[in-house]
Amino acid sequence: MIAAVIFYRAAAKGFPEEFVSAGRRAFTRDLVTSLQQAGLANIFLLTGEEEFGSSMSGEGVQWIRPKDEGAFHFGRELQAVVREQGISGVLYFGGGSGGLLTRNQVSKLISFAKVKRPAALFNNFYSCDFAAISGAKELENVELPSIDNQLGFTLSAAGFPCFSVPRVAASQFDIDTPTDLLVLAAAEQGGMATQAFCRQQGLYHPHILELVDRLVDREAHIYLIGRVNPANWAWFEREVACRTSGLIEGRGLRAYPNRSGTIIAKTIAQAGIETFFRWLTGVADGALIDTRPILARDGNLPPASDRFASDLLLPEMISDPLWAEFTRVARAAEIPVIIGGHSLVSGGLYLLTELCWRRKELPRRLHPETIDW
Repeated sequence: MIAAVIFYRAAAKGFPEEFVSAGRRAFTRDLVTSLQQAGLANIFLLTGEEEFGSSMSGEGVQWIRPKDEGAFHFGRELQAVVREQGISGVLYFGGGSGGLLTRNQVSKLISFAKVKRPAALFNNFYSCDFAAISGAKELENVELPSIDNQLGFTLSAAGFPCFSVPRVAASQFDIDTPTDLLVLAAAEQGGMATQAFCRQQGLYHPHILELVDRLVDREAHIYLIGRVNPANWAWFEREVACRTSGLIEGRGLRAYPNRSGTIIAKTIAQAGIETFFRWLTGVADGALIDTRPILARDGNLPPASDRFASDLLLPEMISDPLWAEFTRVARAAEIPVIIGGHSLVSGGLYLLTELCWRRKELPRRLHPETIDW
């Protein structure tokens, strides 16, 4: 049996966590629609959230409760679903991923999962959000990780041939933070459920459109800071008209063996946040900042309530002094600054690039085309 298995874990109650959870539920509904349009009959939703699980049960989805919601272990939960449901090929999706996939893209994932031999196809091998796995019964013989991000490394080490899908908005974008929802709303992307959610919330970010205008300005200079994949940066630089620079740190943050931190974090600690932003505004006309690696302390992050309030530029709602001060200065910066998590500097780049060229007549690229000779 070929099946999709969607893992959805609700955030803590209260704003802004519930805001993100509601957006992810809408995104998941759009994913289910694409799966059903592609002809997939077996769709499982693993969640401990009673109301969402029950509502999706009425929409052709089979609801499964986690074995142990308190001590959630991704690998053991996935193995249990595959084993108990008799799944031979699985499409795994983390909650908040896959909502931009088209029916055709989903069909290709299904075709991959039907292959008899064990193999895996990832949206991001280095930090998995979704994957198609053939020969899924062999997962029983692998010690799978506790979080899905590490699935690619684990299956590769276990002998599974591993592949990646093309890097496009649909494969790279997922919803982890409020910033992701704000970018999605500005880009007017997503299926019916997601777009309805964005309209109901009236989502708006004060800096997104200003920064987007600078992406098509040949004189502008935009900085990317955080866990930026070099392939994404190279693509982004080709597709926008402005100049770009990057301060890439923190890739594999959750797997840091020594939790030694980042150079930017040490710079901020020594020079101060005000000085960091003064330097940044002196060289850049806008910045996209993945705050998690540069504001983590010894690899540890504050609660989601603080992180999400920071993404929304609401320092008054943040209890952690470092995050509150960074957010306050970012909000007051002389250049447009967007702060968020990893998706901002991965899938978010694709959506912002699509948005910046709407109704623009300029040639798309700063760089000339290459020809063979």
